[in-house]
Amino acid sequence: MKRIYIVFLALICSLSVSSQVFKKMDKAVFKSIANGFYETVIMPSVNADSKPGNRTYLSMEFSGNYPTNIADYKTIRHTLPKSQGSTGTCWCFAATSFLESEIIRQQKVSIDLSEMYFVYWEYVDRALDFVKTRGETYFEQGSESNALKRLIPKYGCVPESAYPGKPEYREFHSHGDMLAEMKTYLKGVKTSGEWNEKLVEAGIRSILDAHMGAVPNQFTYENQSFTPQSFYEFIEVDVLDMFSFMSTMSAPYGQKAELVEPDNWWHSDDYYNVELDDYYQIIEEAVKSGYSICICGDVSEPGYDSREEVALVPDFDIPAEYINESSRELRLNNQSTTDDHCIQIIGYQDVDGEAWYLIKDSGSGGFDGKNKGYRYFHEDYIRLKMMNIMLYKAAAKSVLDEIIK
Repeated sequence: MKRIYIVFLALICSLSVSSQVFKKMDKAVFKSIANGFYETVIMPSVNADSKPGNRTYLSMEFSGNYPTNIADYKTIRHTLPKSQGSTGTCWCFAATSFLESEIIRQQKVSIDLSEMYFVYWEYVDRALDFVKTRGETYFEQGSESNALKRLIPKYGCVPESAYPGKPEYREFHSHGDMLAEMKTYLKGVKTSGEWNEKLVEAGIRSILDAHMGAVPNQFTYENQSFTPQSFYEFIEVDVLDMFSFMSTMSAPYGQKAELVEPDNWWHSDDYYNVELDDYYQIIEEAVKSGYSICICGDVSEPGYDSREEVALVPDFDIPAEYINESSRELRLNNQSTTDDHCIQIIGYQDVDGEAWYLIKDSGSGGFDGKNKGYRYFHEDYIRLKMMNIMLYKAAAKSVLDEIIK
């Protein structure tokens, strides 16, 4: 009789534990796409009509109490969030914001830099590469954050006041029509076979000038006269001190390799490839030490919600204990993880032994919630879904010291 009682009690306990586990399981639901900041604010301002339609999407059912109070985070100084408008230029907004934070950290001054100055020259460089590859270069709006390491030494930089990069009457940037015009022009170049770099540069710049305005050769900032190159000297931050990292099993660890992504159109192989634990260690140590990070990765996930403002990994995707190099690589390999979006990590807090990161986001979804321009990422999401980072070299010293000896 005693044995029966013990077995019965064990069964009750087992059912109780199972019930508790079941209650904690995340639930998947289908949601209807609703109008957000993009549809209600950005699109009307650029005289375009965008409707969500009747489509639905798979989402996590968000029922928790998430850490979305900025005041609770140890925050790194940064410039105020900006919207990238109706453009695919998150790479530049995130990288420029990171550079602005470095200016604050190193020089103790805040400077609002022009993102569109870099975007202008990125289009030019891309068109010239289109000529060199005889039309094989991927010509779209997206790029990678470390493009600034190529652009700034070559073209310098300017403050936002010197180059807004859009007509005065337009509140938000919009590059759809401009991109279509440039692609039509380049298609004509390819058809005719007129692979003349000077002519193509002039043609592309005439389109850019018409839509974005001509870039300045000289300008005034705080009663001083500058060129773009002398302004780069003025900010006193060396962009070559910015290092990029990724974590993929497809390339040797401890060495530089190419980030294989369409947006890396110039095939930059300047990414240190490190093991996942080292990758995350760099991120955690940097933010805790007061360094911000430009980070890029996937944002098309059930655990990523613009109105809840959070990004986390639901257990119906993968339980936290199974997030490792292999599960990360599976998603990279089958392209369920892609380089969708670039953002900036600007803060950190520990919640019940788990790390949450404060994110500055220029994307339209980043303005859907109550904290305009901000999001909150759980550490698991970063481990599993964020593909590459760029940060100041000193912030990655503990890992770099093992690679560069």
